[in-house]
Amino acid sequence: MRKGAIILCGGKSSRMGRDKATLPFGPEVMLQRVVRLIGEAVPLENMVVVAAANQALPELPVGVQVVRDEREYRGPLEGLATGLSAVADRADAAYATGCDVPLLVPAFVDRMFTLLGDFGIAVPFDGQHHHPLAAVYRPAVLPHIQKLLDADRLRPRFLFDEVRTREIPVDDLRAVDPQLSTLENLNYEHDYAAALAAAGFTVPSVS
Repeated sequence: MRKGAIILCGGKSSRMGRDKATLPFGPEVMLQRVVRLIGEAVPLENMVVVAAANQALPELPVGVQVVRDEREYRGPLEGLATGLSAVADRADAAYATGCDVPLLVPAFVDRMFTLLGDFGIAVPFDGQHHHPLAAVYRPAVLPHIQKLLDADRLRPRFLFDEVRTREIPVDDLRAVDPQLSTLENLNYEHDYAAALAAAGFTVPSVS
């Protein structure tokens, strides 16, 4: 299988008041770290970063493609459509994530590709909620995403109802990611501080 990856950045976080992609995380910023970690599971030349129209990004490795959302504030389905369109010619399936998962485990990404099988989508499910930004999508689902966007049906759950989707119980992923750290995105300042501590870093001072 030709593996791809889509990293959704989306600009400034309304909850944190700043751009998570450029938050310092040890010697890197958040997006650089996520790209590096996913690069252990997916070739850099098959990786697409989806950013907001005027969003400034840090320096990224050669081969990583940057594309821009045509319409902002439309949620992850818009970013998925943009990213899948960009990677469709070089990947049979793409792992989608946000840029705010600094504790991502590359083996988790590999496992999700394995579990995709012949489904259109494989998505972690905790019994109540799906994790659409820790899921694998085939480019063939793109027309279904576009149909939902055209109808302003923006919740990823609608896509899972439209496409043959494999729900992966999160406990089945603990063999490769015991703490399910890959599912821990950073929505608040205390999440950021906790992730830094878990990685052995201190919270940077703000000048």
